[in-house]
Amino acid sequence: MNINELLELINEKAYKQIRTRLVDLQEADIAELIEELEDRDALIVYRLLPKEIAADVFAFLDIETQSEISMLISEKELAYIINELNFDDKIDLLEEMPANVVKMILRDASDKERKLINQFLNYKEASAGSLMTIEFVDLRADMTVENAMSRIRRIGITKETIYTCFVTDNTRRLEGIVTLKELVLSPQEHLVGEIMETEVISVSTTDDQEVIANIFKKYDFLSLPVVDHENRLVGIITIDDVVDVIEEETTEDFQKMAAIEPSDMEYMSMTSFELAKRRLMWLVILMFSATITEYISNENTYLTAQFAILFGVIPMLMSTGGNAGAQSSTLVIRGITLGEIDFNDFLAVIWKEIKVGLYIGGTLGGLNFTRILLLRQDLKLASIVGLTLIGTSVTATTVGGMLPILAKKLKLDPATMANPLITTITDALTLIIFFAISAIILL
Repeated sequence: MNINELLELINEKAYKQIRTRLVDLQEADIAELIEELEDRDALIVYRLLPKEIAADVFAFLDIETQSEISMLISEKELAYIINELNFDDKIDLLEEMPANVVKMILRDASDKERKLINQFLNYKEASAGSLMTIEFVDLRADMTVENAMSRIRRIGITKETIYTCFVTDNTRRLEGIVTLKELVLSPQEHLVGEIMETEVISVSTTDDQEVIANIFKKYDFLSLPVVDHENRLVGIITIDDVVDVIEEETTEDFQKMAAIEPSDMEYMSMTSFELAKRRLMWLVILMFSATITEYISNENTYLTAQFAILFGVIPMLMSTGGNAGAQSSTLVIRGITLGEIDFNDFLAVIWKEIKVGLYIGGTLGGLNFTRILLLRQDLKLASIVGLTLIGTSVTATTVGGMLPILAKKLKLDPATMANPLITTITDALTLIIFFAISAIILL
C-alpha cells in the first residue's frame, strides 16, 4: 500500500479495508505511512490498528507524530501504548513530550517505574545512561544451563533482547556474559559459570554515545552492558539504539561541516525562519573573517593596478586552495571520528599532507604553467601561477589536516573545522603567497 491508495481509502471511508491492508504490513512501514498524513487522518488510521500492533507502530513514529497522537488520544489509550513500549523507547518519548503528558504518564506509573523513569531522565543527554534499557536477561554463575533456559523462557518475553544474557552476582556486579547460542548448545547440567565469557567489555553510564557507537562498530556487538562506578550492571544498550546514534552523529557532523547549527528536526518540519536562523550565525562569522582577504587585496593594489592581468587568475587560485584544504579536512575528520587518528598522529598527518600538497601542487602548477605559456606566451604569469599553486596546495592540505586534530585536542568538535572555515583561511593564505611571489617576479 502506498500513501495515495491510503488517502483514497480514507476519502471513501473504507475503514475496514484500511485495517485489513495495514495489518499485513511491517510496523515500520505503517509508521512511515502515518507520518505522511495530516493530523486528523493520521489519528483515524492509527486508531484503526489492533492494540497489539498499535504500540509497536508507535515506537517507530518520529517524535513529532508521537507527540501529536499523544495529545489527541484518550488517557487510557496512551497509558496502554506507554506500557507496551520498551523502556528505552519510553524514556525517549518522555524526553520530548509536553510537560502535561509527562505528568499524566508518571501519574499512571508504579512507584518503582516512576523512580526509574526519573533516574533515566536525569542522565546527561547523549550518554550511555540516557541510551540504555533495563530490559535484559540476568543470570547467576551457579545456575545450570537448564535453569538458565527456564528463566529465559519465563522472563524473555518482556526483555528487549535474549540473544546475550548477563551474569551478575548477588550485588548485581557484572561477572560475565553468555549467548543464547552457547546455552542451547551446552549440556543442560553444565553451570553458566563454566561457559560464560568473563572478559567483558562494558561502558559507564557517563560515557558519550559516540564512544559507544565506535565500540559497537569495532566488536560487532548486538548489545553492550552499562555499569556504574562499582561495576554494577544498571542496563544494556542494543544495536538498534546505536544505529540511531550513528545516524544522529553523522547528520550533526554534516551540518557542522556545512557551517549550520545542528538540529535533529527534519528539514520539511522546519520553517524557513528556523532554517535561516540555524545558518545565519556561521555565515556572519565567515563573512567578517573574509575581510582578511579584502585587507590583503587592498594592501597589494599597487601590484594589481600595475599588472591588471593578475586579477584574472585570483579566483582560480583561491578556489583550488579552498578545495584542497576541504579535501584534507574531510579525510582527517573522518579518521578522527572512526578512531583512526588522534593527537599522537599530529606530526605524521602534517608530514603526509605536506607530501600530498607537493604532489597535487606540482601537478596542478605544471598543468597551468603549460596552459598559460601556450595560450598567452607569458612566462612571468605562468611562473607566478605555477609556483602559487604549489605553495597554496601545500599550505591548504597542511592546514586542512592540522586544524581538526587541534580542535579535538582542545575538546572542540573537529567537524567545525570543515569546508567553510578551512576555505576562509586558505583564501587568505593563497592571496599572501600569490602577492609575495608576484612581487618577487614582477618587481
